Amino acid sequence: MNNVYVYLEIEGQTVAEVSLELLTEGRKLANQLGCQLEAVAAGSKLDGIEKQVMPYGVDKLHVFDAPGLFPYTSLPHTSVLVNLFKEEKPQICLMGATVIGRDLGPRVSSALFSGLTADCTSLEIGEYEDKKAGKVYENLLYQIRPAFGGNIVATIVNPDNRPQMATVREGVMKKEILDPNYQGEVIKHDVVKYVPETDYVVKVIDRHVEKAKHNLKGAPIVIAGGYGMGSKEGFDMLFDLAKELHAEVGASRAAVDAGFCDHDRQIGQTGVTVRPKLYIACGISGQIQHIAGMQEAGIIISINNDPNAPINTIADYVINGTVEEVVPKLIKYYKQNSK
Repeated sequence: MNNVYVYLEIEGQTVAEVSLELLTEGRKLANQLGCQLEAVAAGSKLDGIEKQVMPYGVDKLHVFDAPGLFPYTSLPHTSVLVNLFKEEKPQICLMGATVIGRDLGPRVSSALFSGLTADCTSLEIGEYEDKKAGKVYENLLYQIRPAFGGNIVATIVNPDNRPQMATVREGVMKKEILDPNYQGEVIKHDVVKYVPETDYVVKVIDRHVEKAKHNLKGAPIVIAGGYGMGSKEGFDMLFDLAKELHAEVGASRAAVDAGFCDHDRQIGQTGVTVRPKLYIACGISGQIQHIAGMQEAGIIISINNDPNAPINTIADYVINGTVEEVVPKLIKYYKQNSK
């Protein structure tokens, strides 16, 4: 009752990285609230799935195992969560801001008349005073995300309705194992009691999952270009530098919108979140929506001809100069010293 829940996104028999990250965050929230962390796994052939999630501090794992639950379709998974939540009455539910989470979250929150905040970059516990009603709410979930095009950071609360729901993108939270031998309870539910047969009206006949062309999220070094790169040809310099450093190339939204780089390399609030050891920002001004996707990098180097660019305020090192001057020199240096 009134615990923190995480919906586990599962591909085959593997729990998605974003779900494991949310288990880590969920454990922290549960500790602050003095309650339990519970997780929901819905899929097919899920024997042993608990071995993947228990080390993150899960107290209860709800397993819904049926052939019709994989691959994901909207109706049965919605019924699983809605009917389970009506029984268990959680206070918080977290999901990944993925294609699945963006489909499932609104359906569940609508059915339960609950609130939902999408694409959160931070989650905290705090109090809220409703001065108009003269009430103070304790232990609310602060759902924090950029708003109004990234010009402000909004803190959203849901004082009255439960569960408080939020989606978070992959890479925003840090994944950490709590205890490799953590022992939680596994509850295997009778799916028939939760999902009506009519929910299986959509059947997936064939599916094709294409692997990513690059490893931007897992790269130890990321070289990112902004609108200041000037052109698609300008980005060729970054690919040359990346080759020498064994790095991946990313881009700001402005650079992607201008056609300088492919959309799947976009870093920021509306792209991917990265956490490399080294992040080199080339010609990037540093709007808040971009910073949200890379601020957890170990070391940040900014190459910019504007000494007052916002990115410089969070950079560990700033190289003041144009990318046309600086990047070729870096390429030349590393070519000479990598032999």
